[in-house]
Amino acid sequence: MKKSHSYIGLSLIILVFGIFFIPKIVDRLSNDEVVTSDRLNIEGSEKVTNKAAVTYIKVNGKKKKAPKFQLINQDGDTITNKDYLGKVYVAEFFFTTCPSICPIMKENLVEVQEEFKDIQDFGIASFSIDPTHDTVEVLNTYAEDNGINHPNWNLLTGDKEEIYGLANGGFNIYAGKNEEVPGGFAHQGLFALVDREGYIRSRKDDYGNPIIYYRGSVARNKVAGPGEEEPQIDILIKDIKKLL
Repeated sequence: MKKSHSYIGLSLIILVFGIFFIPKIVDRLSNDEVVTSDRLNIEGSEKVTNKAAVTYIKVNGKKKKAPKFQLINQDGDTITNKDYLGKVYVAEFFFTTCPSICPIMKENLVEVQEEFKDIQDFGIASFSIDPTHDTVEVLNTYAEDNGINHPNWNLLTGDKEEIYGLANGGFNIYAGKNEEVPGGFAHQGLFALVDREGYIRSRKDDYGNPIIYYRGSVARNKVAGPGEEEPQIDILIKDIKKLL
């Protein structure tokens, strides 16, 4: 008789659990919600929805990889895409004499550098779109003058055609010579985020589409007015942490 009572008690416990907890679990899964502390406590217990997840960029159904490259950095060292394997890195296109968006992009990246100054698995690849002017010596001085000191932040120069191919065909971030714009070169102030395996990653927008690139030419502390672009450096930093 005691045994039958224990079975009844156990059945009641299971029934109560099913009534109160299973619907909550199903609802949580159907909403695609995860708490980061369930898996990896990089950002505390911040809720990560599908929108905030760092997704792959796909072209014709295939995950898009960052292009291969072999260039020279500010120290005269040969740097290739293989030097970034195993690291999470940000890629950008700039030139040292740029009078318009590059100073903002540089300031934003210096702030990103400071966020990850002790992280060896993080890096930045800055490709000069004016390699004729931006020699190793020029890039070295630029780095010293602007507080660029992370060991994995490479300012890269080399063959112009290779760099333009990386921009326009590899990352699909436009760069080109244009005498009608300030500085003589037109380019987009975008940052690409690349994961440890070399795939380009991004979070999704309000409509569930990948944002693809992060706006690097908007100051981190800017308060955007109506119709103006919002800063994205804070979400870039959060997404780097997720990939790390």
